[in-house]
Amino acid sequence: MSANGSSETGCRSEIRPSNSTCSQKELSVTTSVISMTVGILSNSLALFILIKSYKRIRIKSKASFLLFASSLVVTDLLGHLINGSLVLYVYGSHKQWETFDPHRIVCSVFGVCMVFFGLSPLFLGSAMAVERCIGVTRPIFHSTALASHHMKMLLGLTWLLAALVALLPVVLWRPYKIQSSRSWCFFHMEELKDWVDVLLPLLFSMLGLLALLLSIVCNTLTSCALLLARLRRKHHCRGPSYHIEMICQLLAIMLVSCVCWGPLLIRVIILSTRATDQPASFSLLMVVRMATWNQILDPWVYILLRKAVLRKLFMLFHSCFGPTSQDLNSWQRSVLRSSMETSNLATGPSYGLSRLPLPDTAIKSIT
Repeated sequence: MSANGSSETGCRSEIRPSNSTCSQKELSVTTSVISMTVGILSNSLALFILIKSYKRIRIKSKASFLLFASSLVVTDLLGHLINGSLVLYVYGSHKQWETFDPHRIVCSVFGVCMVFFGLSPLFLGSAMAVERCIGVTRPIFHSTALASHHMKMLLGLTWLLAALVALLPVVLWRPYKIQSSRSWCFFHMEELKDWVDVLLPLLFSMLGLLALLLSIVCNTLTSCALLLARLRRKHHCRGPSYHIEMICQLLAIMLVSCVCWGPLLIRVIILSTRATDQPASFSLLMVVRMATWNQILDPWVYILLRKAVLRKLFMLFHSCFGPTSQDLNSWQRSVLRSSMETSNLATGPSYGLSRLPLPDTAIKSIT
């Protein structure tokens, strides 16, 4: 979802424009180009990392998570590419919709893409949260009842639901409207005719907020379950590692979605119910620009919050705020001696040898 614009209609060569008008248009075009370029590069890098991890992984639960994560990044990538191209096309045509789009076909396509690529990341984020919640709290059910084709079916249903909501205004003969900035198309937010004009944006906002709420609930349950399992030592050594990596990524996605999409969804509800008399053009454009950052920040969650990066951050934190190196070496020596005593107890006859002092060279080679 990418829409940037100003209330000016653009610089015209026939009429001498003011410097402020030209600078506003150039700034808007530059912002759109930068946003589109950064979004495409970021999502391409994240997609490369996820595909590489998906081919290497052998754990079924993480494979399902990577499938949804890759689909989310692909959706964001297509959203930047398609919506960004439409924005640049509108600016290249000097926002003269009556000239290049007399039948409102481009506007309808623009509105459908805005809604589809807006709802799809929210739906995919909630589906990922539900899948992880089941995988952590009901692992046996997840491994036996939920096969890979079920995950792919759920993925297709999320895209289908977003597409149905996006196509609903076209089906009901309530086409998308050119907004006041004349740089993008969206639902009818001003001069609403009847309850259908109110229902369509309300449906968009309520489904988006419901997806965010579902993500918050499922991620909270998953985090609590992992914390309790960690305290009770119910997981083996490998389990918490990839579980914690995935829940860190899910929490970051949820935070980004709430910050970027929350203002837009709430603003659409306020404007649809006419709870304010403020004009919709400026305030709506500002929150739409905030929502476009969701597709830029999402891929960096997978780029930065990987297990290797998290491990380096933990080691850096431990070196700065953890015990000193002397305390750490003495702690490693005591752990090594206790572990050898335990193993000697299990073997039996060699128990007396465990009481001999351990050479420093052996400790250094191990540590």
